[in-house]
Amino acid sequence: MKRLLTVLLGILMLNLAAWTSAAAQTKGMVYYLVPTLLDEFQTGSVNALSMFLGQVGYDMKTLNADNKTDAQQSQMNDVIALKPAAIILAAVDFNALKPSIEAARAAGIPVVEFDRQITSTPSDFTSVAGTVEIGHIAGDHAISLLKGKYGLKGKNGDVKGKILQVLGDPGDPYTLDIQKGFEEKMKAFPGVKIISVPAVQWEASAAGTIVSDQMLANPDIDLIFLHAAHLSVAAVASLEAAGKKPGDVMLMSSNGAPVGLDLIRKGWLNVEVEQPLYAQAAAIAMFMDKVVGKKPIKAGDYDVLGLKSVVTMETWGPNIKIPGSAITKENVDNPSFWGNLKPPTAAIKSVE
Repeated sequence: MKRLLTVLLGILMLNLAAWTSAAAQTKGMVYYLVPTLLDEFQTGSVNALSMFLGQVGYDMKTLNADNKTDAQQSQMNDVIALKPAAIILAAVDFNALKPSIEAARAAGIPVVEFDRQITSTPSDFTSVAGTVEIGHIAGDHAISLLKGKYGLKGKNGDVKGKILQVLGDPGDPYTLDIQKGFEEKMKAFPGVKIISVPAVQWEASAAGTIVSDQMLANPDIDLIFLHAAHLSVAAVASLEAAGKKPGDVMLMSSNGAPVGLDLIRKGWLNVEVEQPLYAQAAAIAMFMDKVVGKKPIKAGDYDVLGLKSVVTMETWGPNIKIPGSAITKENVDNPSFWGNLKPPTAAIKSVE
């Protein structure tokens, strides 16, 4: 018995040493404050950030605000008291979180903005999709779809049609930038009428109601462009309830979630413009050593998971913009799209 206890004690000591060594090797704890876990982009961001940060030596904990501004403000206060290596923030409310960002940085804690760009106060790094560019891509495909429907090949003024654009939350720069890019492209086509309505707080039920109401008021809508794939699910439900079948009304959405890819395969969705989730998360991990070490980040071109991305120095700090791409029935099964849930196998490295 004594010998058994000695062996067990030895095993315990070895495990303790291994655990201690592993703990010593970590570069620190990073907290990710996610706005909600109600859609697949947000849940996917948790997994992607955890994976990529782990590859460069950081641990990560996630706090979910359930789309409540006061909850996220409280979470920021709690995390500041813990003095982590860094905070990654995807803000529920961009203006309301400004004082919290400033408090964290005043305490010496770097703040990184993920996906939701905050320009009203400096942060240490921001990783976003090229949202205006997403709007441009959507605009190009909208014109192509309308030309195809009406058999048009002539001048811009010949293109006609009616588009319902369902935005996300009207206070979210992500959706406002997509709208800006989309409408910039559409200015060249005066024969196309655009009806724009926001789905407050990105609520899918709100998008379903918008589509139902607008199809009654404007039964001649040719194309519906929704700013997130989960909104498209509700839109399809409303169309089905109205007796519509795949192809009766053309649909586009953005962000590249699995539900969007499924709707392409089922024939409901014509185009999904991907938001490059994996690359956005990978970029944060690539620059985390510089962020935590408070070392300068150089402007210029960077390769992030094979995507040519650009770091610029803005008034709110270093900002990396990563391009998206269009998903159609021809390329929907490409594993590089995050909606196919096949994370990249190649490990990333910290930027020197």
